Amino acid sequence: MKAVQLATRIDPRIKTAIEKVCNSRGLKMNHFIEEALLDKLEEMEDLEDIKRIRKEPTRSLSEILKELKLDGLL
Repeated sequence: MKAVQLATRIDPRIKTAIEKVCNSRGLKMNHFIEEALLDKLEEMEDLEDIKRIRKEPTRSLSEILKELKLDGLL
């Protein structure tokens, strides 16, 4: 995958904290930041999934058990 450069301004204290974490764990800062961004994107996607799921109709456990019995799965 081709890499591109991303420039942003952050609080110097955050940069220092990232550097300390990366140095103490032997990580490259660009890898650490890329993984953090991917984690955040995944978290946001999961939240959207949760919002969508909450709008779906629900069924009682007894309904589900009855359906499983009819299907021969229980």
